[in-house]
Amino acid sequence: MAPVLDVCIRGAGIVGRTLALLLARDRLRVGLVQSAATGGLADVRAYALNAASRQLLESVRAWPDAAHQTPVTGMEIHGDEGGCVRFEAGSRPALAWIVDVPALEQRLDEALRYQPYVTPIQEPARAALTVVCEGRGSLARAEFGVQYDVQPYGQHAVAARLDGEKPHGHIARQWFQSGEILALLPLGGEAPAEGSHSVALVWSVGQSRSESLLHCDASDFESQLVAASEGALGQLTLASERAAWPLQLARADRWCGPGWALAGDAAHSVHPLAGQGLNLGLADVRELAAVLHGREYWRSVGDVRLLRRYERARKGDTLAMGATTDTLQQLFAQDHAGWSVLRNWGMRGFDASGPIKQWVVRQAAGRL
Repeated sequence: MAPVLDVCIRGAGIVGRTLALLLARDRLRVGLVQSAATGGLADVRAYALNAASRQLLESVRAWPDAAHQTPVTGMEIHGDEGGCVRFEAGSRPALAWIVDVPALEQRLDEALRYQPYVTPIQEPARAALTVVCEGRGSLARAEFGVQYDVQPYGQHAVAARLDGEKPHGHIARQWFQSGEILALLPLGGEAPAEGSHSVALVWSVGQSRSESLLHCDASDFESQLVAASEGALGQLTLASERAAWPLQLARADRWCGPGWALAGDAAHSVHPLAGQGLNLGLADVRELAAVLHGREYWRSVGDVRLLRRYERARKGDTLAMGATTDTLQQLFAQDHAGWSVLRNWGMRGFDASGPIKQWVVRQAAGRL
């Protein structure tokens, strides 16, 4: 016999599982549709999570242990003509934390194992509210008449794990060069006994170049990385398989309707250059859970007026982040010499801007 549900969550990724845990705290009966099993290579992804996301995951007891979350105490962003912006955590514990995806998923699964209000189900079931958290490849959007506007960047993100010759010093480093964006994110946990040398790579490159980087031999790949990173960490050694996925800017025209809502990448997708993709998704579920928690006693969880409160609260922020990352990507994709001079002049000016720079740090950290 099918369970009687208040909410059916379609998609059991990080966003879907976090939402299930939040709703279960209000004793809502949740059906969590299991994602299709994926086999093959180990997951080499790592997410940069801000303070707001950390607080949310801690509240549902799903924050990874110290070995699998690495504080970022500083950040360096390098342009293609000597421009550079540096950020420091200052009095904050960190600017962000780099979290291993498998470790985070394991903690979410452990939390769900002891949550009686969440029932794993294999197929969508009838409920007062259906929340689509299937990611950007969602098939459920079309069932609700949602248009998903996709703008491909013509780039792929190449990801891998690396060991550097020099310790990373808990600094996240990023280079914008000839339309490509290279990021080296610190790994190794909170406080390694000796400086950690492990980093996560995210390298946004053109599609044909991504194919070359995926299939060239390890020594060639490592040599290209050392050159692109200007030797910041010395010799880099590949420590995992390589993976890649296409990049896009995308947004749904509607986030909700009677009895349904979208959250996470099912509603929006942005370029990873700012590391805000999962932070946006977790902010979605935090807001949706808060709206449902604060509803009038006589409203159903599927009431469209209620769900539009959630849409209004979140749509503006995600549109702004999408526009910001798109503008930066387009700016650094311009190869004319005049653009190079202008953007690197702007980077130097921003680095010396004082209050404006600190405001940006607060926004990125998820704090006002």
